[in-house]
Amino acid sequence: MKCTSVIIGTLAALLLAPGLRAQEHLEWQGWKAEVFAKAKSEGRFVILDLEAVWCHWCHVMEATTYQDPKVVELLKSKYVTVRVDQDANPDLSNRYGDWGWPATIIFAPDGTELVKRRGYIPPEGMAALLEAVIADPTPGPSATADADVVPSTSPVLTAEQRTGLAARSQEAFDEQSGGWGDVQKFIDADAMDWLLQQAEAGDAQAVKRARQTFDAALALIDPVWGGIYQYSDVTDWQSPHYEKIMWYQANGLRQYAQAYGMWKDPKHLNAATDLYRYLTTKLMSPEGAFYTSQDADVDASTSGKTFYAMDAAARVALGREPRIDRAIYARENGWAISAVVAYYNITRDENALAAATKAATYILANRRGANGVFQHGAADRGGPYLGDTLAMGQAALDLYAATGERQWLTLAAETGGLIDSRFKDPAGGFLTTLQAESTFLKPVKIVDEQTQVARFANRLHRYFGAEGFHAAAEHATRYLTAEAILDQPRPLPGVLLADHELGGDPAHITIVGRKTDANAARLHAAARGYPAAYKRLDWWDTREGPLPNPDVTYPELDQAAAFICTNRICSLPMFTPEDLTATLQRLAGPKTPPRT
Repeated sequence: MKCTSVIIGTLAALLLAPGLRAQEHLEWQGWKAEVFAKAKSEGRFVILDLEAVWCHWCHVMEATTYQDPKVVELLKSKYVTVRVDQDANPDLSNRYGDWGWPATIIFAPDGTELVKRRGYIPPEGMAALLEAVIADPTPGPSATADADVVPSTSPVLTAEQRTGLAARSQEAFDEQSGGWGDVQKFIDADAMDWLLQQAEAGDAQAVKRARQTFDAALALIDPVWGGIYQYSDVTDWQSPHYEKIMWYQANGLRQYAQAYGMWKDPKHLNAATDLYRYLTTKLMSPEGAFYTSQDADVDASTSGKTFYAMDAAARVALGREPRIDRAIYARENGWAISAVVAYYNITRDENALAAATKAATYILANRRGANGVFQHGAADRGGPYLGDTLAMGQAALDLYAATGERQWLTLAAETGGLIDSRFKDPAGGFLTTLQAESTFLKPVKIVDEQTQVARFANRLHRYFGAEGFHAAAEHATRYLTAEAILDQPRPLPGVLLADHELGGDPAHITIVGRKTDANAARLHAAARGYPAAYKRLDWWDTREGPLPNPDVTYPELDQAAAFICTNRICSLPMFTPEDLTATLQRLAGPKTPPRT
C-alpha cells in the first residue's frame, strides 16, 4: 500500500470537484431488521459498508468509490445501503473482522450472504461487482458457510497438538525483521504474550525474538504525542499507517511494561511511558474514562504521513489534528485499565493507579447494568456483548492484584459468574452477544475472545478455588481444542497460552501484613513488579478475614512478610523487598514441569 500519497491527492481532487459535490449522495442506513424487510418488499439487495472512524481506506473509499456516478446509480437502483461503525457494533465486527476494514458484504433480501470483500474497492471494481450480483444473485466463493465447531471431549491439547501449534507459531516469525507476517508489521498481542511466556521460562530464542520485535516496533511510536500506530505496510516497520487504536495502545503499553520488568532496557520503559502519556492525554475524557481511537489523517489535504512528520510546534500551528473518536466503550476501557495498571506495577507511578481507578469508577457508574452485565456504549444496538463484561472483569482482577483491595476481587468474581451464567453456550464456547440476530442462523465466536474467557476464568479459579470457574475455563478450552479450530492454518498462540495456564500453577505471591504497614506495602510493590504474565498476587490483612482461596495456611507473624508458592511448595517468609526480589529472580524459569 505504498500508494497512500497518490490516493490522498486523488481524494482531495475528488472532494473539490464541483460535479461530484452537486451529485445526489447515497442515503446510508444503520443495521436493523427493517433493512431486510425493505429489501424483501422492494426486491433489493443489501450492501453493508462496515467501516471504522479511524480507518484511512474507509475514507478513501467514501470519497472515491461511493462518489462514482455509476456506483451511485447501481446502488440507488437495486440496493439498500447500510453503513456501520465496527467499533460500535462488536457483533458485526466479530463476524466480519477477517474482511476489513473497510469490509463490504452483500446480502440477498433474506439475509443470505452473497459476497464478502476485504479492504478498499476502486470504483470500477465496485461497479463490476454490483452488476455481477444483479446478473447472478447466488452466493459467490467468498460467502462460504461457517464451519461447525464440535467441542473436544478434552479441555487440554494433546502433546502432538501442542507441539504442532508451537511449531506453527515458530514458523510464522520473521527472523529477518522481527514480528509476524510477510507484508504488514505490528505486534500481535497473543503471539507476543506467548513469546514472553517462553522467554520467562528461560527460552533464549524467545528472548531474542521478543526483544528484536519490541525494538523494531519502536518505529511505530509517535515521538511527539506518544501512542503507537496500527501497523507498518512494509516489513522493515518504517511505513506506518497512522491510526491509533485502543487495542494496540493497551497491549503495547502492557507488553512494553512487562518487557522492561524482564530486561530493564530503558528503551522499553521509554516506549511504555510514551504510550501511557498518549492514553492519559489524547485519549482520556474529562471524566477520566478513555476514548476509542484517533484517525490516521487530518483531512483530505493533510495525510497522516504529512501530519505525524511535524514536530509539536508545527502541529499546533496547523490548528487541526486527526479526529479522535470520543465514544466511551466498556470493552476498550477495560483494556486500557489493565494496561495502565501494568504500567503502575512496573513504575510505581501512583498517578497511573489513580487514572486506572478513575476510569474503572466511571465505567461502573455509567456502563454497568442493573443485572451486573456491562453494556458497550451509551446505547447498544446488539448488546450486551461478551467483550465488555470480559474486559472489565479482567481489569477488576488486575486492580485487585495491584492494590489488594477486596472490592475489585469481588467485582471480578461477579463478572466471571455472569459470563458463566449468561454467556455460556451449551453447544460450546461462549456467546458474543446475548441478543439473537434474526438475520443470521447462529452467532459467531471468535477464537481470541474464547481464549480470553478461558484465561480469565482460570485466573478466577486460582484466586477463589471455585470449581465453577474451573469448569467455565474448561468449557472454553474444549471449544478451542475442537478439530475445526485447530485445523485452521493460522498460528493460534492464544490457544497455547490458555492450554499452558489451565495445566499449570501460577507463580503465587502472598503478602501477609496490614495494609497500613509501610513494610507490607513495600513488599507488595516488589511483588507487583515481578513481570510474570501468569501469577497470582494476594495481600492478606488478617483484619479482612481469610483469603477467598485459603489453599495455603500462612502464619501470623509479628512483622509483615512475603511468601512465594510454586508447585504447591512455599518459601520461608521474606521480610524485605530485597529478599523477595532476589528470590523471585532465582525462581525465573519454568514454573511447572513440562506436560507430556
